[in-house]
Amino acid sequence: MKIRLIYGVFILITVFWGCKAQQFEGGEKLETQYDTTIAFGSCNKQNIENKLWVEVLKHKPDLWIWGGDNVYADTDNMVKLKADYSALLANGGYKALKETTEITGTWDDHDYGLNDGGVEFHAKRGSQKLFLDFLDVPQDSERRNREGVYSSQIVKSPKGKIKIIVLDTRYFRTALTKSKSLGKRFEPNVYGEGTVLGEKQWQWFEDELNGSDADFNIIVSSIQVLSAEHGFEKWANFPHEVDKLKSLIKKSNAKSVMVLSGDRHISEFSKTKIEGVSFPLVDFTSSGLTHVYNGFTSEPNKQRVLEVVPELSFGVLKFNFEAKTVLMEMRGVGNILQQKLLQTY
Repeated sequence: MKIRLIYGVFILITVFWGCKAQQFEGGEKLETQYDTTIAFGSCNKQNIENKLWVEVLKHKPDLWIWGGDNVYADTDNMVKLKADYSALLANGGYKALKETTEITGTWDDHDYGLNDGGVEFHAKRGSQKLFLDFLDVPQDSERRNREGVYSSQIVKSPKGKIKIIVLDTRYFRTALTKSKSLGKRFEPNVYGEGTVLGEKQWQWFEDELNGSDADFNIIVSSIQVLSAEHGFEKWANFPHEVDKLKSLIKKSNAKSVMVLSGDRHISEFSKTKIEGVSFPLVDFTSSGLTHVYNGFTSEPNKQRVLEVVPELSFGVLKFNFEAKTVLMEMRGVGNILQQKLLQTY
């Protein structure tokens, strides 16, 4: 595992002592040792230059996590989908990452094959096979014999371990409710109606989190979990599923749970307090790798911490097991530090 010293210019913007989180914007002057580094990102058009692979490699991550929309295919033609994955695999920057870094992740709608698609997509079995091929999942893996691309793994350090729980928010997700409001695509379903994960995946998820003894637990969701007010895809379109997730985190007693998400073509930190849980739940959204919401002006999000970053971006998480801290960074072209949040658990 890597040990790094991070230097720079110290600019302290806000300190929230109540939730034990120090939030920063800009650089920092901290001589902190980090035991493990994880990087992640989403929304990667395979036919557009990705300017960020060289920057990702500078952080020497122990793991890269795909957050979804890893290619843009939007097709039920498996020949085309395979060609799109091949185009990404032939990219020199991504090839360099594969040579040095373990890779995992999930899909979202554009690599799944159907924009805003869910359980109804007729080509999802073939799409799943190609996704697992893309990630080099062994042919004898149990993941080859079950529906959905959800998975889990442990990242170990001499000082502790991190559990990665990757969810599939496509394969089993039931119908969305179209919005009648101008400027919004969807609105929340009636409470209790529909599901994001489906019964089998929920049971697996509960078992994974309930049985975790990891020092940190990362939940990977292609769509945002906490941001609830925009009119696009989000867990909040199924409000009962959000409550079920929060209840699971509380009942599991799992340590230091956080969420990574993508999809939105913007990057932001969202955070909320779960009653009975000693730490806040942070949803770190990182999107996108090759394109962003250039026309972004504003968007409500009561859970937001700091600002929205509508620029090319990837996420970096640096773990210190002794201090029980995670430094969460948004990084852009030229490895510029766009925004960061230091969370103590």
